[in-house]
Amino acid sequence: MNKTFKLIILAIPLHFAMMPAMAQLQSMGLVNEPVDISNDFRDFKNTYYLADQLSTFDSKTGKGELTYQRYEYSTRIAFNNMLGVLKQVKPNEFPSEEYAVSPNLSFCIEFVSPKTVRLRMQSGPDFKKDEPSLMLVNGKAPSDNSWKYSFENNQHVYTSKFGKVIITPNPWRVAFYNAEGKLLTKTNNHVDNAETTYTPIMPFAFVRRASDYSRSFNAAFSLEPGEKIFGCGESYTEFNKRGQKVVFYADDANGIQNEAMYKPIPFYLSSRGYGMFMHTSSPITCDFGKYFSGVNSMMIGDESLDLFIFLGDPKDIIDEYTNLTGKAAMPPLWSFGFWMSRITYFSEKEGREVAKKLRDNKIPTDVIHFDTGWFEDDWRCDYQFAPTRFENAEKMIKDLDDQGFKISLWQLPYFTPKNKLFKEIIDKDLFVKNPKGNLPYEDAVLDFSNPNAVKWYQDKIGSLLKLGVGAIKVDFGEAAPLNGIFASGKTGFYEHNLYPLRYNKAVADITKEIKGEQIMWARSAWSGSQRYPLHWGGDPANTNTAMAATLRGGLSIGVSGFSFWSHDIGGFVLKTPEDIYRRWAAFGMLTSHTRSHGTPPKEPWEYGESFMDAFRDADNMRYQLMPYIYAQAKKCTETGLPMMRALFIEFPNDPGAWLIDNEYLFGSDILVAPLFEETTGRDVYLPPGIWIDYQTKKIYQGGWHTIEAGKIPIVMLVRNGSVIPHIKLAQSTKEMDWTKLELVTFIDGSGDANGLICLPSDNVLHEIQVNNQNGKLTLKKGIDKQKLGLILFQ
Repeated sequence: MNKTFKLIILAIPLHFAMMPAMAQLQSMGLVNEPVDISNDFRDFKNTYYLADQLSTFDSKTGKGELTYQRYEYSTRIAFNNMLGVLKQVKPNEFPSEEYAVSPNLSFCIEFVSPKTVRLRMQSGPDFKKDEPSLMLVNGKAPSDNSWKYSFENNQHVYTSKFGKVIITPNPWRVAFYNAEGKLLTKTNNHVDNAETTYTPIMPFAFVRRASDYSRSFNAAFSLEPGEKIFGCGESYTEFNKRGQKVVFYADDANGIQNEAMYKPIPFYLSSRGYGMFMHTSSPITCDFGKYFSGVNSMMIGDESLDLFIFLGDPKDIIDEYTNLTGKAAMPPLWSFGFWMSRITYFSEKEGREVAKKLRDNKIPTDVIHFDTGWFEDDWRCDYQFAPTRFENAEKMIKDLDDQGFKISLWQLPYFTPKNKLFKEIIDKDLFVKNPKGNLPYEDAVLDFSNPNAVKWYQDKIGSLLKLGVGAIKVDFGEAAPLNGIFASGKTGFYEHNLYPLRYNKAVADITKEIKGEQIMWARSAWSGSQRYPLHWGGDPANTNTAMAATLRGGLSIGVSGFSFWSHDIGGFVLKTPEDIYRRWAAFGMLTSHTRSHGTPPKEPWEYGESFMDAFRDADNMRYQLMPYIYAQAKKCTETGLPMMRALFIEFPNDPGAWLIDNEYLFGSDILVAPLFEETTGRDVYLPPGIWIDYQTKKIYQGGWHTIEAGKIPIVMLVRNGSVIPHIKLAQSTKEMDWTKLELVTFIDGSGDANGLICLPSDNVLHEIQVNNQNGKLTLKKGIDKQKLGLILFQ
């Protein structure tokens, strides 16, 4: 067979010539690389205190003390193979009588709700007890008195109608059970590892480092056969984290196909019916059975352990977690429209031209984003429109708003020495310091733990919002220095991961104050950031594998309590190949929020008539689905559930649903299977029940099927018995007529179909129900004085 080979030379735009081409690798000793503390738990120089037994316990208060035994690593060699094994040791302090050999330290169990338990432990004295936590929505956790206590078989037993906790005093264990009595997980005591053929397993313990006497916990729990782990934030590795090591340290990942994360979230859920939230901002490393398959090691940098355990199915767990850390606010209607962007529009002229072409070519759009180039000097953020390229920015913003376009602006919290704001930031003492009080980097990094810095920053952002800007892009935020000294009095060890949350909150608060809306476009996050929508997935490559990784990251961040999330359609790094852009556009239009962004060109007309028609079809579909999208979004704000939803969230009792990482539910009723290769169809797994193809109207039963996409290059199926509200196509959400909606009823045979409607006029969620009798539709439950057309799929 003769083959013709073509040499393709890719020209990288000068704009990106100096940008990193690869992700920050771990363990290379570079600035701001992710901090993996796992090595501290296998260091021969360190001392390890293994949780041994309860020395005291008050069942009424749930408080007591736990005795720890002192161990160190020693070597053992057998048959020419040397192992490091834990061995109990004597104290090394002098005078020895001044220090505890086997310390008795605080242990506490608290009950937050009938489904949520809190474990708190100390590795030493704690002089900062019960400080308000930015991660918790109310600053502190509530308490619940519904759990009943009993003492059975020398064990402390606490029971609610949703599960049971059993504390064994000696050897110390805490075990969690569901309402049916099934063991979910339990702490790993050192005696549990006696039959592991000398494998050095670190049980539940804390380490005291020889280098500085700092301490960190290893919260070790059991993993059962077949157990799967999901969540951990916006993680782009394999969806199921069982068998992986995950480092929780906010990082400019420079891409989405490596193990680093822009948005590490110290929360996960298990397929066995429990979830855990590691309430800390310190670096964390979790070994989810990677080293030893039966043990989950949560190595938490904090010297205190604060662990919340949630019981229930995935919906219960996410609801409980977001009750604690906060649910997403409802973004404004316009934010659900299409965002047109590239890196970057440089002028008022370009902004007006792209707006005109969007309307001329009938590409429904609600937002035009100006990225790094709206300042006088590209990337040099001074919060001022370049006077040489923006004749009248305020008038431009108003004119575009009249046409149905909101304006979004890029910025970042780092200031180079050439930035005109640099001296002001230094003079006003608004920056993160090094241990001497100088700059840790060449840039000045705003210190969001300093109220004066927050005020200064919000004044800058506020002036733009008052000018009419709709949203601020909250870029970067992952580089707060580890050795930095913050106004909070803490170092970067505790402030680095908290920095994205402080940053998100600063923008969200001033936006809410001035605009009355909760909206931004942020890259970095920590636990609690989900309260401030919305976030997007960083900088993907323009490849099929990056598109697939994008979905895995979206599913993971959704499991982690984030209802709203987006991604750069087509990828960010280079010009997008047309076929990938065509398929990715269909995928992007079925995400909670939708933006084309990256290396130009990104405008659909730049790819020719055929592509623009296909792009328009996908965009039109989204705008016609806006009542469904808006109602599902409102529901998510009440439940904490994600718009991009893993199948097992809706189908927890279906074993197959736990295995799927290349499909998702868009809201509760539409299953989406993107095309990750240049093909017209794909294998699709359908959970139990009847599913109706949104485009072709073909009907499928649950199970595996090979399904061809319709005109829009994506597979979409609607759950049988669903009402999907539609609206007449408009070029922006501003032009939509919400007094006339059509209820498209997807039901195979006679019976009732159900759905949701939320009108932007009142933001109240309404349940709707349509009955089908042999093709005749009757509205059984609707909205007063609301015109609702009834349509049966066909």
